[in-house]
Amino acid sequence: MAAPQGARYGKVARNEDILRVWGIIPQNLYLPFVPISPQRPASVWTPRNPIGTDRSMTNDLEALRREVRSFLAAEAPTDWRDASRTQDDFVRTQRDWFGKLVRAGYAIPHWPAEFPGGGRSLAEQKVIYEELAGADCPRLLLSFVSTYHAFATLHECGSAEQKARYLPKILEGETWCQGFSEPGAGSDLAAIKTRAERKGDVYVVNGQKVWSTMAQFADKCLLLARTSSDGVKQAGITYLLMDMKAPGVTVRPIHQIQGDEEFAEIFLDNVEIPVSERVGEEGKGWAVAQATLASERGLTLMELSYRMRGALGRVAKLIREHGHEDDRGVLRDFGVLVTQVDAVCAIADQFLDNRINGIERMGDASIVKNAYSRALRAYSALGLRLGGMDEQYVAPITFGDLNTGNWMADFMNSYAWTIAGGSEEVQRNIIAERMLDMPREPKGWVL
Repeated sequence: MAAPQGARYGKVARNEDILRVWGIIPQNLYLPFVPISPQRPASVWTPRNPIGTDRSMTNDLEALRREVRSFLAAEAPTDWRDASRTQDDFVRTQRDWFGKLVRAGYAIPHWPAEFPGGGRSLAEQKVIYEELAGADCPRLLLSFVSTYHAFATLHECGSAEQKARYLPKILEGETWCQGFSEPGAGSDLAAIKTRAERKGDVYVVNGQKVWSTMAQFADKCLLLARTSSDGVKQAGITYLLMDMKAPGVTVRPIHQIQGDEEFAEIFLDNVEIPVSERVGEEGKGWAVAQATLASERGLTLMELSYRMRGALGRVAKLIREHGHEDDRGVLRDFGVLVTQVDAVCAIADQFLDNRINGIERMGDASIVKNAYSRALRAYSALGLRLGGMDEQYVAPITFGDLNTGNWMADFMNSYAWTIAGGSEEVQRNIIAERMLDMPREPKGWVL
């Protein structure tokens, strides 16, 4: 069940209103009022244009929204979850959907205007991602590193030759992965030990990378390697573009707790990378890496938030199927969850408004990320609880999705989101130190 359309709450809404919207009609039941995003109620069920848009811009955005909806009505895959039960099927589904979006001009709205569908404003990008989420289309996980990380790196720091060679290939389906984290360098990324020694026109690389998303399917890799140990640890890091088919590259998928293999280890044994595949100057890779890492927040979190709101229909379906329509405790908890998810969507909207209006603060993305990860855990926990023993049995998983309806897999996967993309503790430190001007944690401090 997709998120209901056309219904708006006022500043407060009763749980009966929430349950009625989601098709759970309590019989002779009165529940107390539950606040629903009192500051931003208009964004709850009806897509909302960003603050500051004038009438002509609003008309343009609504025209774009109708255009995207018309495309999705004809082309959106409806059975992609069932068609993603194996890794091979997942990859095929992802490639097919990415190709359709590229041809329609909706795959890379954040790229420059010279690329098909590029040059979109942030407000236009928001419309596209809202509609993709509302139609319950598959997320572009396989191409995410390619269209965000690889693009941002090459666009900001790559040579003209590198841009001309690689950016068009991404739109043709060439897939990239990211070789940053190592067993001893996760949150402390500057502690990497993978070595790159220059020998003539090539770098010879040895080391290990871990938690590389979709690396087993990648053609290319954004690689950080240490070329010098002099100075502070951020110095001496060089940014390289590596061919994943090069001799000496070994990829080992990591089997996760819920059955997926989203991540992989990469082992590098005397891998030769041409000097022409270096991005930026030797030893200046840390600055290039910041351009890579800055690309993944913002609209991605907004899309995820709206997808979770649409997935609330799965919880509502469990309530009906398991006969909980008159269970006050269950209905209360569902009302609280709807409120929490709505609040995450409102926070994501506010984040985008700040970015559009040029008032984004360091830490705004951290607030959205933490709010989303907490709501995702609450969503999957309630679904698992309502599913009862039926959800405790081993069942086929859907590769590459967070809200699959396989509640045990979703529940276990939800905890990864308090770590992925920067742990909850790291995000809290950013909020405390950068937004609230609280004292920084002393170096070397231990309990």
